[in-house]
Amino acid sequence: MVSATGFEILPAIDLRAGRVVRLRQGDFAEETAYDLDPVSVASGFVAAGAQWLHVVDLDGARTGAPAHGSVIAAIVAAVGDHAGVEVAGGLRDEPSVAIVLASGAARAVIGTAALGDPAFAGRLVATHGPDRIAVAIDVRDGRAVGHGWAPGTAGMDAADVIDPADAIRRLSDLGVTTFEVTAIERDGLLMGPNLELYEQLVSLDRGTIIASGGISTIDDLRAVRDLGCSGAIVGRALYEGQIDIGETLRL
Repeated sequence: MVSATGFEILPAIDLRAGRVVRLRQGDFAEETAYDLDPVSVASGFVAAGAQWLHVVDLDGARTGAPAHGSVIAAIVAAVGDHAGVEVAGGLRDEPSVAIVLASGAARAVIGTAALGDPAFAGRLVATHGPDRIAVAIDVRDGRAVGHGWAPGTAGMDAADVIDPADAIRRLSDLGVTTFEVTAIERDGLLMGPNLELYEQLVSLDRGTIIASGGISTIDDLRAVRDLGCSGAIVGRALYEGQIDIGETLRL
């Protein structure tokens, strides 16, 4: 399995109905489809030098149950010997996570279930180890949210104000060491990352922070790296040619 070292750039492969797509701010009505062959997309990123891929089952995130198991297994089979594949979307129970990891994925990313039941994340870490479990902290209006980012939804107890820092503290106490933080208001808009958010969460010193949302230039990548983030997930900027993964990794 590939281990994360230094600052990692993770190309995003978002799957919906078997296609590679990108959404604007997580809105399923604002979809752009880029390629019909997810395996070729994954292979291209790895051939260019990517050491990690971030694969999201958008249909799974929306429905709460994995929907792209066969596609994800094909991606892992094609590139898993050369790069780590992390999988997110719809992983809301222990069997679903176990199936993804057994398929050869290097890491499972859980979100909604971890926010609603932090002990769930703790059990997964105890079973699979901290290197194979990450928690997605998706932030809208200063709150951590789940359920595929549907408006009006939240994560932990409904009575709580779900502060991202509080979520990270609680989850890190249970053994989680990797957090993938998305600024939803910037996701898919190529308007730059929310540096204030990442600076706040990195300063907690509660595990590693991988930045996501709005990254559109190499300078954006340098900015989140210099704040102390351990990596960045990049999507639309790669597909629309604003960032070249090979050139970026060489730099």
